[in-house]
Amino acid sequence: MYKVAVATALSVALLSGCTTLDPYTQEQKTSQATKGAGIGALSGAILGAAVAGKGDRNEGALAGALIGGAVGGGIGYYQDQQEMRLRQELEGTGVRVERIGDDIRLIMPGNITFATDSTRIDTGFYPVLDSVAKVLIKFDRTMVDVEGYTDSTGSFEYNQELSEYRAQAVANYLASVGVDRLRLNTRGYGERNPIASNDSAAGRAMNRRVEVRIRGTQR
Repeated sequence: MYKVAVATALSVALLSGCTTLDPYTQEQKTSQATKGAGIGALSGAILGAAVAGKGDRNEGALAGALIGGAVGGGIGYYQDQQEMRLRQELEGTGVRVERIGDDIRLIMPGNITFATDSTRIDTGFYPVLDSVAKVLIKFDRTMVDVEGYTDSTGSFEYNQELSEYRAQAVANYLASVGVDRLRLNTRGYGERNPIASNDSAAGRAMNRRVEVRIRGTQR
C-alpha cells in the first residue's frame, strides 16, 4: 500500500547517492539529497492518496511519492554540491559554513568584514566575497538573503541602521562581481538574535556579524 510507494521513491533517491563526503573531515555523511527525497516521498504519498479516489489510492500514493521524492532529492543534491564547493573555497577564511535543511548559512564575523563602526567592507575581505560570488554564480538556482547583526553596545536605532547598511554593502559587492541582484535580499536585525552573550567582549565580537543565507529553489 503506502509503504510500497514510499519504498519505491526511496530506492530512486538511493540511486542518486546516499552519502556525500565532508570536505573537512573526509568522512562519509548522509546527504541532504537522500533526506530530502525521503521526506518528499512521504509527503507526496500522503497527498497523492488523499486527492485520489478510493479505487486509485495506491496509484495516487505511488505517483505522489515518486514526484515528492524527486523534488526533495533534487534540492538536497543541488545544495549538497553547493555546500561542498563553499566549504572548499572558504576553508581558512574565518567564515563559518552551516547547513540547516536545504539552506546554507555563511556566518561572517564583523572583525574580518568591517572596521569598527564602519559600513565600508575591509578590502582584505574582498577575495573572500569573490569566492562566495563565484559559487553563487555557478549555482544560480538559489535565493540569497544577506542579514546584518550588531552587538548591544550603543542605541537600538544606531545598531539597526548600522546592520542594514552593512548587509546592503555586502549585497552590493556581490552584485558588482556578477551575482544577479534579483536573487539578493537584504535585512538588518541590529542587536536582535544574538548568538552569544553581550556581557563579554568575546560574545559581543561574535554577535557583530553578517550572515548570508542561501535558499534552494526549484525551476
